[in-house]
Amino acid sequence: MDQDKPGATKGETHTYPEMRSCDGAIFKRMIQAGLAWLENQMEYVNSLNVYPVPDGDTGTNMYLTMQAALREMSSVSEQSLSAVVRSVAHGALMGARGNSGVILSQIFRGMAKSLDGKDRCGAAEFAAALQEGAAIAYKGVIRPVEGTILTVAREAAAAAVAAAAKCSDLVYVLERMVAEAKQSLARTPLLLDVLREAGVVDAGGQGLVLIFEGALRALQGQTVSPAPQAVQVPQATVAPGRQYGYDVQFILKGENLDLEGIRDAISKMGESALVVGDQHTIKVHVHAEKPGAILDYAVRQGSISDVVVEDMQAQYEAYTAAQERVVTPAASLSDIAVVAVVNGPGFERIFESLGASRIVPGGPTMNPSTEQLLNAIEGLENEKVIVLPNNGNILLAAEQARQLSRKQTAVVPTKTIPQGISALLAFNYQADLEENLALMERAAQHIQTAEITRAVRAAQVNGLDIKEGQIIGLLNGVLTTASDELLAVVREMLRQMNAQDYEIITVYYGATTTPQEVEEVAAMIRELYPKQEVEILDGGQPYYDYIISVE
Repeated sequence: MDQDKPGATKGETHTYPEMRSCDGAIFKRMIQAGLAWLENQMEYVNSLNVYPVPDGDTGTNMYLTMQAALREMSSVSEQSLSAVVRSVAHGALMGARGNSGVILSQIFRGMAKSLDGKDRCGAAEFAAALQEGAAIAYKGVIRPVEGTILTVAREAAAAAVAAAAKCSDLVYVLERMVAEAKQSLARTPLLLDVLREAGVVDAGGQGLVLIFEGALRALQGQTVSPAPQAVQVPQATVAPGRQYGYDVQFILKGENLDLEGIRDAISKMGESALVVGDQHTIKVHVHAEKPGAILDYAVRQGSISDVVVEDMQAQYEAYTAAQERVVTPAASLSDIAVVAVVNGPGFERIFESLGASRIVPGGPTMNPSTEQLLNAIEGLENEKVIVLPNNGNILLAAEQARQLSRKQTAVVPTKTIPQGISALLAFNYQADLEENLALMERAAQHIQTAEITRAVRAAQVNGLDIKEGQIIGLLNGVLTTASDELLAVVREMLRQMNAQDYEIITVYYGATTTPQEVEEVAAMIRELYPKQEVEILDGGQPYYDYIISVE
């Protein structure tokens, strides 16, 4: 209908033409712009992680999911809207990473279902497709939580439907949808206490708002690059051909060290700088393109020791190469194979020794896609497969791979590496799939896991006033303690786990922990818990100095 847009001032003019329908070509533009707008602010989305842990990756996961959708979409030459949306849904599903990526793929799946067989659609049909997308996304989550990307999708879609009932201009409908999406995002802290306490909005919801906003800007003829200065996150300068620099760690000792001055100087030479300590001893951890400059500066301040310099570019390339392969140990003694998602060379060796049929590299900051998990399943000769995701943010992708597999596949919902190890230890080579699933789920439930890392920013979470650089401990995925002293955090985590009530305490140390530190941790635990068996194993995991389990 040809009428002024609701709420517009009489005689108001618009800088963009009205759009009465959407075809495949227009939808392609919207997806391309949504991806570009998200990419501009990907690190900002990552920074919205509630916990100040060094593995916030919601923005990265959504970006990689959208990138997979774009690749699939680019292979479609048809201009039919139905064909294009279907390709986007399939690409997003196969490339989905993390729970936010899977939910995003389900939104596209619902849209594809609603627009099936249509060469083009009007504003009302497009709005209805968005609403179906939100409904399908809700169904894909076992226990949907309000105050997340799901809420933003549902409320934005409802606003689109209401707008389409008043005006047939697709651009106007998307304007109202984006406006409501932003308001819905702003309300997420009111729905989730943990967001309100941390002072952030939902990261997945923010990612969805950016995708919607990018799509709208494409229809309005606006640019999607560069991103607004207000929401840009500073990036380190990277040399041509490099995406990552070096991970630099060392201990600086001296007399009357200027902690604040040293922190300021090192922060200017790199990014993600953690500089903590006192006037005598300072621990430094920083990412930088030129580690030599930082080390030269440090030796002018005092003496340095325990120096670790790791090429993150090489690590990334090795990880990328590893994603293209799976590790296959000796032939299974059962007709049931086990696929495990594992992060760290030490943990890989442990899972292989316990009989995992295939290892898919992945974990914090590198969640495998649905397609990678599916390929691992389908690449096995066995017709029965059990998947151990070993990370809460991989559960939905594992479930999607299970549904897509032609094999009889089951997922044991392990959320930590120790849970995965316990589940694998419970595997019975003589039992069938159903019995093994029950055995492994029961074993995983009896494991408590503590994860110890450093806070990447100041935060208030679960009643804790956390300072940047402090050592923090998570018990079964919940941040419960923070301190400047490592041994204090280890001691408190074991107390919270009631370690005295268990028989075995297992400590997996990370890639950057020193032998001296590991010995100190082991000695303290053995002294505190003389009746328990204490095992110290090399996990080789990044980011988390220690992962501790009791059983």
